[in-house]
Amino acid sequence: MIESLFSMQDKVCVVTGGSRGLGAFITQGFLESGAKRVYITARKAEACIEAAEELSQYGECIAIPGDVATSEGLQNLVAELTKREDSIDVLVNNAGTGWGAPFGQFPEKGWDKVMDINVKAPFFLTQALAPLLKQNADEKNTASVINIGSIAGIAGHALDNFSYAASKSAIHQLTRVLATELASDHVRVNAIAPGRFYSKLTEFLSNDKEAFDAEMETIPMRRWGEPTDIAGVAIMLSSKAGAFITGQILPVDGGTTLVN
Repeated sequence: MIESLFSMQDKVCVVTGGSRGLGAFITQGFLESGAKRVYITARKAEACIEAAEELSQYGECIAIPGDVATSEGLQNLVAELTKREDSIDVLVNNAGTGWGAPFGQFPEKGWDKVMDINVKAPFFLTQALAPLLKQNADEKNTASVINIGSIAGIAGHALDNFSYAASKSAIHQLTRVLATELASDHVRVNAIAPGRFYSKLTEFLSNDKEAFDAEMETIPMRRWGEPTDIAGVAIMLSSKAGAFITGQILPVDGGTTLVN
């Protein structure tokens, strides 16, 4: 029973921003759990292709490079998927970015870029892929959308990353709204709100030992997240184990939101 509950067998998955960090961790987890194939996207074509080749040691991983924050990139991804697949089972809206600057100097372009990538793109990609997600979904075999939020969208401090915090709060609410909208089509929509994980966005902190050690004291479990921590939750939300879960925001943060 347990193996079938958490199985990704025969599922076709799409992970944006899948070439590194959380997206790559989730992709590997899906493949190791038996996914039929996983499509990954990333803005940098070479990195996307190399990542797909590396991840293919765990199962079939296909790169479709492009920037889903642009109309052209999004339309190209949808067109490629439509040509290759009659349906998809899982969409992970993981691609994201941040912009750090003090409150008094925070620029409009830093606001717009982050909101476009972190909120606008997930909405319109989910909208465009909804027909493929609905195609094979039924009461016993639901499709799943996972949005990657952040504890920055829950906690009351932005750490000079104002548009990032606002965008993650927005993606949490968008998750709830889309979950209500798509429930009758047997498409579940949830969000994972990660705390600290090792990624490109967190290199500034993980490379500064003094700052790293200081922040570690604010995490009740006294560690950062590992690849299996994020992959495990994504697998649960995408498999039969999560079949009755929709519209939820799941912090994966070692307890950080309990004390901050």
